[in-house]
Amino acid sequence: MNQVDQREQGRPEPVPVTTPGEQAGKRGWLSEFWDWAKTLVIAFVIMMLLNLFVFNLSMVRGQSMQPTLVEQERLFVDKIVYDFTAPKHGEVVVLRDPSNGPEKKEFLVKRIIGVPGDTVEVKSHKLYVNGKEQSEPYTEVEIQDADFGPVKLDKDHYFVMGDNRHAGASRDSRSFGSVEASAIVGRAEFIFWPLSKARSL
Repeated sequence: MNQVDQREQGRPEPVPVTTPGEQAGKRGWLSEFWDWAKTLVIAFVIMMLLNLFVFNLSMVRGQSMQPTLVEQERLFVDKIVYDFTAPKHGEVVVLRDPSNGPEKKEFLVKRIIGVPGDTVEVKSHKLYVNGKEQSEPYTEVEIQDADFGPVKLDKDHYFVMGDNRHAGASRDSRSFGSVEASAIVGRAEFIFWPLSKARSL
């Protein structure tokens, strides 16, 4: 009598039996998956908190910082450094755009030119801070815009400029004025992408 005949006569088919080893293996796989899921969630939360309070990853938009920075480069920004020290001459910073109008952006990348108490002036296409002409190896041309100032900076105010000194290439403190310390988000530490251009600033 074949197998079909056995079923027709009401004989039960064999019931698959799960061995203790197979059950333990299944529980082990689920436990391992759950451990991985918890680890990923915790890591994600930590990264979000670090990104919110400690550092930021920003992308360069626009041409105002050429030749130092070019569009689409990614920056690592230290957001807590200025909780312990004040911005210094020459540092590249990310700040909230203090301007108004259609060209307003959420954030800008600029270089610190003047700190509180400094007098900043552009004269004969040269930059002067406290009456001294500044050497700016990070630029490729002299300042092509009109002369500016002199302007003396108040307490907690900073003068920022873009490294691109071609005419009309940078919207900075020459147009929107000095920026308050509270507007500075952090210091750009290095370019991390593309990898071929990775370097400190």
